[in-house]
Amino acid sequence: MCLIVFAWQAHPHYRLVLAANRDELHSRPARDAHWWPDHKHVLAGRDLQAGGTWLAVSRRGRIATVTNYREMQRSTGRVKSRGEIVSSFVTGVTPPKDFASSLNAKNYSGYSLLAADSDQIAYGSNIAGEYSVLKAGIYGLSNAALDTPWHKLLRSREALRDLVRSDALSEPSLLRLLADRQPAPVDQIDSSTLPFPMARSLSAPFIVSPEYGTRCSTTILWSYSGELEFCERSFDASGKVTGTARHRFSTEDVKKS
Repeated sequence: MCLIVFAWQAHPHYRLVLAANRDELHSRPARDAHWWPDHKHVLAGRDLQAGGTWLAVSRRGRIATVTNYREMQRSTGRVKSRGEIVSSFVTGVTPPKDFASSLNAKNYSGYSLLAADSDQIAYGSNIAGEYSVLKAGIYGLSNAALDTPWHKLLRSREALRDLVRSDALSEPSLLRLLADRQPAPVDQIDSSTLPFPMARSLSAPFIVSPEYGTRCSTTILWSYSGELEFCERSFDASGKVTGTARHRFSTEDVKKS
């Protein structure tokens, strides 16, 4: 269960505002966000099990993130890691919509992709069967199609909308949004496929449980002038902060060189 809320061209100063929680098994090995030695323009965490990443930004003005679908995983050995989709986009040059629609859906288990450059942001999903350039607006994505009205998505998307309207966007305000541990009301919990306590814990924007939960929160503020502010905050299984990394750089410098 991951969560992403984002505003695309919905603020007079920021081209893209994005706030994301990565939820994963605490036992799955991963490295926190860093500049990749093999692609020095890419800033991202790395899944040490499959080699890809869940969210990445680039000095070349390319950003991508992926979520999986809440579904039974396919058993074929031909399935590739969804994390390679993100790394392939940020290290490439294909426009977002063309990239999203060019992927072979059969190669991957269910995913939703967001891919952006300075001109457009595209959404693609091999389950929803949708590949489109998004209009200016405020959106939410979890482990289903774009803007599926789950409690955590609606709650967080509205919180982002309030920040945009009140011109209160900042790294701290976005991190507070992502730190929301309020689960859905009891009558909104779908426990048809999961035990009720687990289903309820997964309904919160920020998940805390011993084996599976929010591993990191990421915020991105990307201005129209090209200045990009990136923050990643990491957590342990108890929800305690274990580290914070901040990076600020211009995506325009590389384009001009």
